[in-house]
Amino acid sequence: MKSVNSLWAVCAFIVGSYVCETEETMSQIVKATKHFLWQTYRLYADGFRNMTIGRTLWLIIFIKLFIIFAVLKIFFFPNYLKEHAGKGHESEYVARQLTE
Repeated sequence: MKSVNSLWAVCAFIVGSYVCETEETMSQIVKATKHFLWQTYRLYADGFRNMTIGRTLWLIIFIKLFIIFAVLKIFFFPNYLKEHAGKGHESEYVARQLTE
């Protein structure tokens, strides 16, 4: 290991399969990681930008999720604890129901 006056020379960082012993090696790995992340982002961004049928399918999926989690919860899943347990005594009610 080179003798360099920096914190990076003292510490060995394991990033993937590399062991960074100097600040230069660390900066190279950081640049490579940023490049990889940027390329991955561009791949997905271009893919979503060029979709035609996929946008419609994603819209249908989001509408279904909204219906499942928002609309059905309001009409079919009332707040059971609010109706049966007093305010501030919810945990006692649940414990009593589990032990009976």
